[in-house]
Amino acid sequence: MRLRTEQRQHIDTLVHLSEGRDVDLSGCREVIQRSWRRCVDEYRLDPGRPRSVRVLTQQAMLDHREPVDELLHVARAGVDQLFSQVARLGYVLLLTDRRGITVEFRGQREQDRALRQAGLYLGADWDERYAGTCAVGTSIHDGQAITCHQSEHFDATHIGLTCTAAPITDPQGDVMAVLDISALQSPRSQESQNFALSLVTLYARMIEDAYFLHRYRDCLVLRYDTAREFVHVNGRGLIAIEEDGTIIAANGLGRALIKAHLHRWPPWSPGRVPSITELMDGDISDFLGIHTASDDQIRAFRARASDTTCFVTLIEPRVRGGASRALPASSAPEPVPALDRLASDDPAMHRVLKLARRLRQEEVSVLITGETGTGKEVLARALHDTGARASGPFVAVNCAAIPESLIESELFGYLPGAFTGGQRKGMRGLIQQADGGTLFLDEIGDMPLSLQTRLLRVLAEREVMPLGAEQPVKVDIRVITATHRDLSQMICDGHFREDLYYRLNGAQLRLPALRERADRHYVIRSVHEALVAERAHAARLRADAMSALLAYHWPGNIRQLKNALNFALATVEGDEITVHDLPEECLVDVPRGPSLLEQAPSRVEDADGRALHDLLTQARWNISLVARRLGVSRPTVYRRMHRHGLVPPNHRH
Repeated sequence: MRLRTEQRQHIDTLVHLSEGRDVDLSGCREVIQRSWRRCVDEYRLDPGRPRSVRVLTQQAMLDHREPVDELLHVARAGVDQLFSQVARLGYVLLLTDRRGITVEFRGQREQDRALRQAGLYLGADWDERYAGTCAVGTSIHDGQAITCHQSEHFDATHIGLTCTAAPITDPQGDVMAVLDISALQSPRSQESQNFALSLVTLYARMIEDAYFLHRYRDCLVLRYDTAREFVHVNGRGLIAIEEDGTIIAANGLGRALIKAHLHRWPPWSPGRVPSITELMDGDISDFLGIHTASDDQIRAFRARASDTTCFVTLIEPRVRGGASRALPASSAPEPVPALDRLASDDPAMHRVLKLARRLRQEEVSVLITGETGTGKEVLARALHDTGARASGPFVAVNCAAIPESLIESELFGYLPGAFTGGQRKGMRGLIQQADGGTLFLDEIGDMPLSLQTRLLRVLAEREVMPLGAEQPVKVDIRVITATHRDLSQMICDGHFREDLYYRLNGAQLRLPALRERADRHYVIRSVHEALVAERAHAARLRADAMSALLAYHWPGNIRQLKNALNFALATVEGDEITVHDLPEECLVDVPRGPSLLEQAPSRVEDADGRALHDLLTQARWNISLVARRLGVSRPTVYRRMHRHGLVPPNHRH
């Protein structure tokens, strides 16, 4: 009875809030007030109509679980350990994905029915947009740990609960999961949950760090703390680096150190990650030699930004050089170099390549999707080269590049005299040329509807009818297709045949955009090494150039990256590619800070400097235009500007 009265009062308060009437919220925390207002103003939730618990079907829940499967594997020990500590106090444990869907659950069997009714169950949706103010949903929105206690919940059916949640972030700082402990009953005071907040926050950080170490297990990792005694057992900071000191990734404390450094040294933009030798006072040899520097394998360094001492140890990769340690034969994935070279440690690419390994020996049709330039043809060729048809031809057809008037004859071929303007002896079509091998149809979404019907017959009958022929010709082909278009939407719009779609989509491989990939550093380095191998002159990537490439958003993906590096290699004058050797488009996300040699134009005293300044002014600081007028490369202009201390007006403080 008391609960119903409280629910009625709670509903009245929120109804008044939604109607814009004066409500006394003086006893309500600010974080909860903000969430209530989001529920009313943005999500349009009706407080007078409590929502029933939404639990996803098993298949839908599995779809949410798959993207965080690697995290669940790492987190399981922490989840079990935390639950063992809170279970006797009446708490259950939930681990949700970044959308608030419960993908892991621990609870008591005797409470099963009550927990299911309360939504404390596997597959339950705790998104703030649906469930209203709650620990999981509000933690996701605010990106911080929070307790949502009893009447602080928006939905009246939840006001008997107390829930405490903390976000688990990936190495880039984005929320990828939420750890939550909840109870059906608890003391009235919100302060009674302070211990829960501390405990959940601690375990969320432990899981984050365990995931970081797992993710970068093949890299050099610096682990540090401000107390030497805790470095080996509980060093809070983690920074993964290359052997040249380039920072690859960092955990929460490491990212905070990087942010503090960039704030203190404004000439570096927020998009630029400093090397470890810029972050801490020492040479790279000092960091790589930590194990031999002292008996406890810890060495002290000064953090430049905070002027504090960090005690650092080095965690070396299992096998030097980034190769994974060999697994037992029963569990080691089959090495497939042509596929393995396509990615490093990006989870999305790992899933794609894991499926590709299984599909490469099969005859099933494969549809590869992804933005333009993501490497769809490279993946298609790798599937062919590592499969049973590797000795056969690989015929690639860009359906968007062939004129519509010619695509039919190009694909199906024609007999002599089939049409005016054709070759006198006729022509074998591309489909026949792929006989015994693989036919790769790129940009299949651009194929005209009329030809989609003919292609469907080829796939169904495994025979092709050349133009002018009376008898079909049998073909033995495996078909791989690719597109950057949304074929499902094209089907709805009547621009793509649904039956053809299901013929082509025996299995689908989606390539992530370069900007989404966690292994961008590996991709950039691999493309650079491949281009250098084709040239007599080699130029290495300097750290500032690598930082600029990592910061850029790459709308053209790997194809654009290849063009940018080709440009740099073609125009660089030395043996080192700097940020100034890159195309201008790659510098959009890397604003250049003021030069240490910056001077006012009036202080440019030598004649060469004044002449260059006048030319730049006339061209309105268009570097490319000045380079063309001088007959030199853009990097040369940049170097001359630097020599004379010339900085574009919009780059000065």
